[in-house]
Amino acid sequence: MIRSMTGFGEAELEIEAGRLRLEVKTVNHRFLNANIKTPSGFDRFEKAMIDALKPWVSRGHVSAYLSLDRSAFAGQVEPGIDIEKAKGYQTALETLKRELDVPGEPDLEMLSRFSDIFRAPDRNQAVSVEEDDLLRLVKKAGSEVRAMREAEGLRLASDLDDRLRAIESWLDDVEQRAPERLSEQRNKLRRAVQELSAQVEVDEDRLAREIAYLAEKWDINEEIVRFRSHIDLFRLALSGDGLEPVGKRLGFLVQEMLREANTVASKANDSKLAQASVAIKEEIERIREQVENVE
Repeated sequence: MIRSMTGFGEAELEIEAGRLRLEVKTVNHRFLNANIKTPSGFDRFEKAMIDALKPWVSRGHVSAYLSLDRSAFAGQVEPGIDIEKAKGYQTALETLKRELDVPGEPDLEMLSRFSDIFRAPDRNQAVSVEEDDLLRLVKKAGSEVRAMREAEGLRLASDLDDRLRAIESWLDDVEQRAPERLSEQRNKLRRAVQELSAQVEVDEDRLAREIAYLAEKWDINEEIVRFRSHIDLFRLALSGDGLEPVGKRLGFLVQEMLREANTVASKANDSKLAQASVAIKEEIERIREQVENVE
């Protein structure tokens, strides 16, 4: 099993101060590069949250964003009251009554008209939250990221296997064409020698040595064997248990396959083999692009 490096996960948690929401996005990267943004007062949890993400994401660029929505709990927060200021207003009203000898008594309705004795809830006050709660939030979002990366990995594996099958088909054509190419070149060389020598008898031993030299020079059997070995190792990595990331290993095998394809192309000296080599390298390039997104 392989995993893509593209993933998304989210989780929510209700606390006394509001609703916490964590979003985690991942894209491809050569190494694990994790960044997290948190509201004011949560920065002390950032390292623990990043560490909690690592079991779910071993490679890729990770962007996590923690937000706190207080609006859903706004009605549960009581405004503050400045008792000392309220007492001051009450004393002032009683003084007015006494000094001016006016009827009436200071009451709650009268005091409530002085709006400055009330304080709006402090939205920036420290939020009480347990680290374990945040880590559970990370676990839920991380598991969603992992699930998405695995699902995408299945699609990648299917596409990669199709590419490998296409390459194997072209390799079959190359293996079939290689001896035909050598036979044609042998006959071509023989005709050329006969035309140049006219009535002179051809030195069969010398001709045989030249043909043997060409056969060795154009032999691609070793390249084909190594190429198929790389394909087998590639498939083995695709079908692994998924416990370890295999993206870098697949990238190395792609480089080795391209090396063998280039060698075959350099030894082609034949239009059909050249055509097959180009097709093989095109498939390898498509594989390389997909492998760049494999964890």
